[in-house]
Amino acid sequence: MIRCWIRTATWDLISQVWMPRPNFIQHSTVLPILNKNVKQSVARLSKCSIANLTRIKDVKWLAQGTIYPDVIESVSVKGPSATIKSHHNVGGLPDKMKLKIVEPLNTLFKDEVRLVGAQLNIDPAILNRHPFPGPGLAIRILGEITPDKVQIVQDADEIFISSLKRENLYNTVWQAGVILLPVQSVGVMGDERTYEKAVCLRAVQSVDGMTADWCHLPHTFLAKVSNDIINKVKGINRVVYDISSKPPATIEWE
Repeated sequence: MIRCWIRTATWDLISQVWMPRPNFIQHSTVLPILNKNVKQSVARLSKCSIANLTRIKDVKWLAQGTIYPDVIESVSVKGPSATIKSHHNVGGLPDKMKLKIVEPLNTLFKDEVRLVGAQLNIDPAILNRHPFPGPGLAIRILGEITPDKVQIVQDADEIFISSLKRENLYNTVWQAGVILLPVQSVGVMGDERTYEKAVCLRAVQSVDGMTADWCHLPHTFLAKVSNDIINKVKGINRVVYDISSKPPATIEWE
C-alpha cells in the first residue's frame, strides 16, 4: 500500500501532507532536494498508516523491499561511488516512528529476488510486477507538483500499463511508466489551437536494473497508446517515446 500510494490514492490524503506547504515540493537547481522532500511526505503518510498497526500489540518491525541496486545508487557502499538517486527508500526511518526496519532483500539484485520468490511459489502476477519508485508517481512529474498534474500522470499511466497487459506485452517489459514533462506545445483539436502538456512513455528491458535498454514496442501499439492518452487525458496534446539506454540515462528520469 505504502509504495503505491500516489498511483492509486486520491488527492485528499496527499494534500493534507503537501498543500499546507506550497513550496514544499517544487523543483530547484538542486534536484535531490525535491526527491528528499517527496520521501519525507511518504514518511508522513507511512506514519499515519503505521499508527493503525500500533493498535496491534508488540508491533516493532517494518518490513521494506529495498534491493541492492537501491543501495548502490543511494549510498557509497565500497569506495567513492556517487549518489545517483536520492529517492530510494534507503537510510532508515525517523527516530520518532519507534520502529526498526528489516530488509531481507537488500543484498540481492532484482533477478535474484525473483528467483527467491519462485522458490517460495509466489504468484507470478506478483513476482513479475514491474518495479515501482518508492515515492510513487511524484518523481515522474518534472516541475512543480499539483493536483491536476498528479491526475494527469495517474490517468496516462493507467492507459499505458493496462494497454501493455491487454496486448500481452507487459511481461516482455521490465519496467514501464509515463513521465510528465515540464513543457507545453502547440497542437490542434478539431479547428481549435491547443497549448497543452506533453508526456513521455518509458519502457525498458533489463535483468537487474543496473543496465537497461529501451523496448522496441510495436509501432501500432505505441500509436494506439498515444491516441488514447491524447483523446482521454485532459491537458495532454503530445506523447513522445524515450529511446535512451542505461547508461547513460537512468530508467526513471529522476
